[in-house]
Amino acid sequence: MSREGRAAFDALLAGGLLEGDRRAVARAISLVERGEVAPDVVAHALAPRLGRAHVVGVTGAPGAGKSTLVHALLGELLKLGRRIAVVAVDPSSPISGGAVLGDRVRMGRHGEHADVFIRSLASRGHAGGLSRCTTEVVDLLDAAGFDTVIVETVGAGQAEVDIMRLADTRIVACPPGLGDAVQAIKAGILEIADLLVVTKSELPGAATTLRDLKDMLPLRSAAVAHPVSVLPVSAIGRDGGEVVEGGDGVAELAAAIAAHREAVGCGRRLALRRAPVAVTDPAAHVRALAAADPCAVALGIACTDAGAGHATVEMTLTPQHLNFMGGCHGGVIFTLADTAFGLAANSHGRVAAGIDAHITYQHAARVGDRLVAQATESSVSRRLGFYTVRVFVRDGPVISNFTGTVAVKR
Repeated sequence: MSREGRAAFDALLAGGLLEGDRRAVARAISLVERGEVAPDVVAHALAPRLGRAHVVGVTGAPGAGKSTLVHALLGELLKLGRRIAVVAVDPSSPISGGAVLGDRVRMGRHGEHADVFIRSLASRGHAGGLSRCTTEVVDLLDAAGFDTVIVETVGAGQAEVDIMRLADTRIVACPPGLGDAVQAIKAGILEIADLLVVTKSELPGAATTLRDLKDMLPLRSAAVAHPVSVLPVSAIGRDGGEVVEGGDGVAELAAAIAAHREAVGCGRRLALRRAPVAVTDPAAHVRALAAADPCAVALGIACTDAGAGHATVEMTLTPQHLNFMGGCHGGVIFTLADTAFGLAANSHGRVAAGIDAHITYQHAARVGDRLVAQATESSVSRRLGFYTVRVFVRDGPVISNFTGTVAVKR
């Protein structure tokens, strides 16, 4: 961050940015994109004005029709009197490093409307489907008074799911020919959807894709708080291929977005930034986390002792925990150790995510053995925590030693 950049940003705050002046908004985004103003400065300055815009994320594989879908959706939202901003993350040019701007070309007609603001951002190699500064740009548009902010990701695969932490309503565009039913239930991008949209629904194979996605829903329904809809949409008109605002299914999609907003509200990204509630009873907090862990519960892992920076979990080996050679499956021991590690790391009330782990195995375990995993905090800072875990048979030998590192998210 430069002193000049901070001064320019402060001038924009006082000179029309918060009133939605388009030129001020554009200049502020440029400052953020060039790194001339720090993200924490933007967040602090805009905090009182955030949380009013409904952030809609649109993601999907390259060629899924995301830009065409957003263009058609813009027309429908304009009919409802909304002020809409679009943040389109484009692939970076290998020559200049800038955005190719393909999305701006497809949305050009609506880009001239007084109630529409479209900005492309170069991904610049950033993984996850977004750019480094997408969150700050969304904050700027929220503070500038836009009712809806649509974020279109770069063409994404199964692992590019950063949009789930940014958007209030997440749309995954799925073109016909997505794949067989096995492909449709794979973990990743399909699991983050609030709305699944079969794009190009006028093409052959759309009905099959629609059926596969609907068949997938029962496998993930327990993990979502709001029912997931699967909608066929064709943004192509019947007048020689021209894209029209009233394409088949677009109005239904706009209605589904409005219904989801009514159900879940706005500001999902802001909730992830808030300071955690202070933990006054670490032991009770850790036991509650353990009870809410479906994997641990399914394996019979129970928390038997806990406190600030430490946790002990236990399980009794049964035939279901054995491998094909009749010994205890190494993955079971790792899961036991990893469970203790995760509980100890999250005992302070902060969200901590494992980023590194190492395990060694010293002794075999048998059916009927009561395995114990004791995790202890070695050191912790604002950003990193280090833990050791000892796995042993109760009143018996050490089975395994485990070390792990976490990144403290908040």
